[in-house]
Amino acid sequence: MKILVVDDEKLQLLRLEESVKNVLKDSEVVAYTNPLKALEENKNNQIDIAFLDIEMPGLNGVMLAKKLKSINPKINIIFVTAYDNYAIDAIQIHASGYISKPVNESKVQKEVDGLRYPIELHTTKKLKIKCFGNFEVFYDGKPLRFSYSKSKEVFAYLVDREGSMVNVNELNAVMWEEDHKSYLRNLLSDIQKTLKAIDCEDVFVKNHNGYAIDTSKVECDAYEYKNNNPDAIRMYRGEYLIQYSWAFFEADY
Repeated sequence: MKILVVDDEKLQLLRLEESVKNVLKDSEVVAYTNPLKALEENKNNQIDIAFLDIEMPGLNGVMLAKKLKSINPKINIIFVTAYDNYAIDAIQIHASGYISKPVNESKVQKEVDGLRYPIELHTTKKLKIKCFGNFEVFYDGKPLRFSYSKSKEVFAYLVDREGSMVNVNELNAVMWEEDHKSYLRNLLSDIQKTLKAIDCEDVFVKNHNGYAIDTSKVECDAYEYKNNNPDAIRMYRGEYLIQYSWAFFEADY
């Protein structure tokens, strides 16, 4: 996660930067006293959260927020100010939060816990799997479409098994009460063809013991959570594969 903090007063900036770093310990934090420089040096960077002082010369926090949102509409803007008369501006540009000075860690934590836009994991892997909330699969940022909706559920179950081999009998028992093995094989074939079409066929593992997902070939929020990725932990809101009755996620807090 990359965090931008901007305040033209040096001491206030140091206090804000320290509070943010203490709350978001594993994040990259970049700090500026010059809002124009902050904009110029980060216009091509993926900023997840921006903590912005409002009263600044040259480019105030509201204008900076608008420019940052034109670059990334889903950036989380949190205003930091000693004044209350900017609340309407914050609402109008859909800011994520509003902190009154003096800043402290508890105030920062409260706003981070209630972000408007969930933080996305950043990865070089093209196949991205979302398990928290509804199950979705993305390739290069676009939803992956299977020929059958049931193929997606079978794929979700393989993702849930985290690389363990699953045979046809187990898959059939999870998906249906009756015997649908012939249809199931069509679904497995659809998964294989869909992944092959995007040059990701190595994600799907097939051998005489059954089927599995190569977890090293994908980015998955649930896997990252279990690897103690702080961004993934913050993304979890108690919902996991909610469209599937068989799904259960044991969160280890």
